[in-house]
Amino acid sequence: MACSCSAPSPKSPAPGFRRALWIALWVNLAMFLVEGIASLQSGSVSLMADAIDFFGDSANYVLSLSVLGMGMLWRGRAAMVKGLTMAVFGLVVWGRGIWVMQSGITPEPLTMGLVGFLALAANVSVAALLFHYRDGDSDMRSVWLCSRNDAIGNIAVMTAALGVFGTGTAWPDLIVAGIMGTLAFTAGISVVRHARSDIAGARVNAREASEVSQGGLN
Repeated sequence: MACSCSAPSPKSPAPGFRRALWIALWVNLAMFLVEGIASLQSGSVSLMADAIDFFGDSANYVLSLSVLGMGMLWRGRAAMVKGLTMAVFGLVVWGRGIWVMQSGITPEPLTMGLVGFLALAANVSVAALLFHYRDGDSDMRSVWLCSRNDAIGNIAVMTAALGVFGTGTAWPDLIVAGIMGTLAFTAGISVVRHARSDIAGARVNAREASEVSQGGLN
């Protein structure tokens, strides 16, 4: 299918986006510590995956804050790094799930459910805070997708906890971990595609500006 598209024009970060990023950063760092400890105590793969995701999001927020005042080209490059990181995270979760499946470890459901609920409350708050910026450039969109996926993941973790409690097996936890890995991978690919578009558009704009400048000199 063919389409006629014009290069995206450079956009400045929306007002309030920097403050929203700082709040999201501290919330994610706190939940990384909480879920990391809880995952070790409970033996849950989905909880561990969510904890790693919190850490990855924190690193992504730092990256976003670093390039927030820069041009579209650098923000697109930052989004590219984040998209690749999200995709790799998905692959790591799949690998961890396979390892646990082979080891036969059954997680502790009560810890999974309680910590999953706490993480859900944190992520819903962050997602609501960032909802206004979801249609911005690739960097802003990647931040929104991270928060959206986290909230979905927390609901899945609590569902897995009920499944583990009801069946006495690790399968619900492993299935949810696989779903979370898939969400991370597909969202990462989406961000990479958007980032490539932003980078290409920024380069076109820079080239056109250079040609106009040279034409003015001539």
